Amino acid sequence: MKSITVHGIDKETEKLIKERAESAGTSVNKIVKELLAKALGIGKDKPDHRDEFLDLFGVWTEVDERQFLEAVKDLETVEPGDWR
Repeated sequence: MKSITVHGIDKETEKLIKERAESAGTSVNKIVKELLAKALGIGKDKPDHRDEFLDLFGVWTEVDERQFLEAVKDLETVEPGDWR
């Protein structure tokens, strides 16, 4: 596997990476690889952003739903003239 050198890492980032490695009982190298994989959305732990939208789950009442569905009902119709 190819090695990569990252220059100019600020002291706070370095400190946090070292602290995370120490608390996980692993190497700085492994922590950096995990952080990169997570940031890129690859590897075994793909990002889960559901918690960021919890305030939107279950907030509609049945009335809200009916009103919304009625308001967008015309979007179900395809107008052939729109596809020229």
